[in-house]
Amino acid sequence: FRLLARHRPNRTRPPTDDGRRLRRLKRRWVVERSFAWLKSFRRVHTRYEVLHHLYDGFVGLACALIAVSR
Repeated sequence: FRLLARHRPNRTRPPTDDGRRLRRLKRRWVVERSFAWLKSFRRVHTRYEVLHHLYDGFVGLACALIAVSR
């Protein structure tokens, strides 16, 4: 496990990494943002459905609504 954190903007020493590992942060942010959008739907946030195919259907419906609205 390695820490994925950017350097502070007021760092006096030169940066130690070339930025390749930091590209993962951009992808990670997209995934976390997508989960946050899904959490805005109450039925997906608190899983009311017991059957998994119904829950998957509501997740698909929420994704479709997110895609249409964005």
